[in-house]
Amino acid sequence: MTAAETEKKLAAQAAVEYVRDGMIIGLGTGSTAAYAVLKIGERVKQGLSVTATSSSLATEQLARSVNIPLVDFCGVSRLDLTIDGADEIDPQLRAVKGGGGALFREKILAAASETMICIADSSKLAERLGKVKVPVEVLPFAAAFVEKSLADLCSRVVIRQLASGARFVTDQGNCIFDMFFDRPYDPQRLAAALKSIPGVIEHGLFLTEIDLLIVAQGEKVSIRKRPDAS
Repeated sequence: MTAAETEKKLAAQAAVEYVRDGMIIGLGTGSTAAYAVLKIGERVKQGLSVTATSSSLATEQLARSVNIPLVDFCGVSRLDLTIDGADEIDPQLRAVKGGGGALFREKILAAASETMICIADSSKLAERLGKVKVPVEVLPFAAAFVEKSLADLCSRVVIRQLASGARFVTDQGNCIFDMFFDRPYDPQRLAAALKSIPGVIEHGLFLTEIDLLIVAQGEKVSIRKRPDAS
């Protein structure tokens, strides 16, 4: 296991310590969140009683494989806890998410959660956001119009494709445009600009949703609280 994978696993294991009997929990998407799902599965096997809902079909499949009881989120109005990863996160716990393409559902679960825990390896830490791509989920009907609008906000915009060359399609049937930047940006201004574009379903900027960051650096795990959180 690489150093980065070890850090992901350590952060995930620390986050799962927050899970208690009777909770309804949200399960994130991506390689780091997958470690949390597997750890929760271990605890369920040991007798933990929880119900979970997933942010993607891929996570749902993984959760079922380790016998985590699942419920469809359409009937859930509140979650006790969600555990998810991030592509990049700054000291204010503002993050970029959606590298796995599940940003829309991830943001819904985060908003519905009493506590949102982000887990990350040390490579995801950034003093300012701007090094990784910002994904934007877009209604296919508006693809060309939105692409032109996004191009005015970043240095380069690319529609996401699979290795086969086929267009990436989200679990909602939408497409994703990835925005690339050659310098740091103002996250608040960018989020507002993206929300104002008709055809944009959701963006990967998570500016207020994350309550706790659990990050592993080597063998050390640290916990950070969002500065403006009560």
